[in-house]
Amino acid sequence: MRHYDRRPAEVSVLVRVIDHQRPEGIHLSSCDLSEGGAFLRSDLLFEVGEALNLEIPLTGGVVKTAARVVRVARSKEPAAVHGMGIEFTGLTPEDRLLIQEGTPWQRPSKS
Repeated sequence: MRHYDRRPAEVSVLVRVIDHQRPEGIHLSSCDLSEGGAFLRSDLLFEVGEALNLEIPLTGGVVKTAARVVRVARSKEPAAVHGMGIEFTGLTPEDRLLIQEGTPWQRPSKS
């Protein structure tokens, strides 16, 4: 069960795998975001439990936090969204406030 409600938010997230060969990281897009984590859209999927460092640019600043993969979504359905559920493991109180106030929340589509 989640401690924080995730809401739709499309934000570019810089992802670096801890102890990985590519220190420059990769950019992924979030589908949703909360003070507890995010769902990152990607065809490249990491393993559950993998430790990450994230940089999330928001209005008012950049959240830099440790995180870990808690869920992987893959499907053979062409329309399915592939990606990973990420849990933040290193947010400061200031980061939480920035997520609350600096995220470009989107209203769900009515289609």
